[in-house]
Amino acid sequence: MGVKIGINQIKRDMFIVVDGQPYKVLGYEHVKPGKGQAFVRVKAKNMRTGNVNEITYKSSDSIELADFEQKQMAYSYFDGSSYWFIDATTGDMIPVDANIIGDDAKFLKEGMEVWIYLDKNQPIGIELPKAAVYEVVHTEPGFKGDTATNTLKPATLDTGAEIQVPLFINIGDKVKVDLRDKRYIERVNE
Repeated sequence: MGVKIGINQIKRDMFIVVDGQPYKVLGYEHVKPGKGQAFVRVKAKNMRTGNVNEITYKSSDSIELADFEQKQMAYSYFDGSSYWFIDATTGDMIPVDANIIGDDAKFLKEGMEVWIYLDKNQPIGIELPKAAVYEVVHTEPGFKGDTATNTLKPATLDTGAEIQVPLFINIGDKVKVDLRDKRYIERVNE
């Protein structure tokens, strides 16, 4: 059994156990209805299936913290079905099935440091860094003098991922991307 904490101590990005399954907390909201007991609505992702569920707890409930290992490793290569990561200190390699990584795979770059989550030595998920820089390899041309920042257009990054960028971004530009919500942050001059 993992450590138990009161539901009011819950935090985003925490790992909890629900019905024997590991979940990552994506968000939560304390609800105090006019009548009845206060409760906490938790949005959490099942680290084994990738499904996102909403779970409701009474404010007096306790939750169990998931007891698994986190390892920081660098992305190495994709073999067609698994993404391989290397531990820089030991040289150990770990394959992570493409289904576990899901859409995050489009943002992986060679050498990128990620957190790998292991449950009983089995990879159950990864966490990308908060942000990373990519090169734009395709986007429609912007218009001279068009500096509107609230109008967006699609752009393809050097990893194949597609995000929305402001109109002034052109092919060859480097852009910083928030990897938590996959949004453009700023243009980077390197």
